[in-house]
Amino acid sequence: MKIVLALEYDGRGYCGWQKQPGCLSVQSRLESALSGVAGRQIQVVTAGRTDAGVHALCQVVHFETCVQRPLNAWVRGTNALLPGDISILEASEVSDDFHARFSATERTYLYYLLSRPARPGIHYGKIGWVHYPLDLEKMQMAAKLLIGKHDFSAFRSSECQSRTAIRQLTRLNISQHQQLFVFEFCANAFLHHMVRNILGGLVYVGWGKYPPEWMRILLEKRDRTLAAPTFSPDGLYLSGVRYDARWNLPVFNVTRPLDII
Repeated sequence: MKIVLALEYDGRGYCGWQKQPGCLSVQSRLESALSGVAGRQIQVVTAGRTDAGVHALCQVVHFETCVQRPLNAWVRGTNALLPGDISILEASEVSDDFHARFSATERTYLYYLLSRPARPGIHYGKIGWVHYPLDLEKMQMAAKLLIGKHDFSAFRSSECQSRTAIRQLTRLNISQHQQLFVFEFCANAFLHHMVRNILGGLVYVGWGKYPPEWMRILLEKRDRTLAAPTFSPDGLYLSGVRYDARWNLPVFNVTRPLDII
């Protein structure tokens, strides 16, 4: 059987999604809990790895097993063995040719950014923060320059292992709710730190350090050293992964503009 899971997690207590020597990861916690339900070792494949401190509203993974369990056992049984900051939302059986990563056609991230003089307290670690006001219109103008198929070398980490920096950014929406800014990024795939590096540039534009056209220049220069520093992971959430209808899967997408905090 090949099983697909949707899950959510708070990334603050982990070194990221991927298993790494000497640190606690979301993947290691999940595989341990699934193995407890199966009675044998389970390994999962994810739709996209998240960095340390990054959260997920709807992460997608698959795993293969010959162990027969009802789908609700993979949900309730695994949740009983998981820590409180990770939760399986649903489980589905899928055909053998499905792949959580390579079958995905689109991924969506949300970033929640608080703009006010006082830092967050009750939402510490779950929302980004700047102490200065931001200009929504200027950031929206800058965001439009990034839409489409581009070489995003200026916004990739030096540790990025992708063979190409070409990505198709299909949506970059920015909305404001009083002191809270919500950024929605949607693309076929993302480079390492791509969202946080773009966000750093948009914040510089909103702050007034650079005009909106600066983002176009960064795209053309393809030089990471010219761009803004990588922004904090605190307010970043993987919120959805899209698959073709032929897989007959639930909609793996969570849109919560305000109520997650």
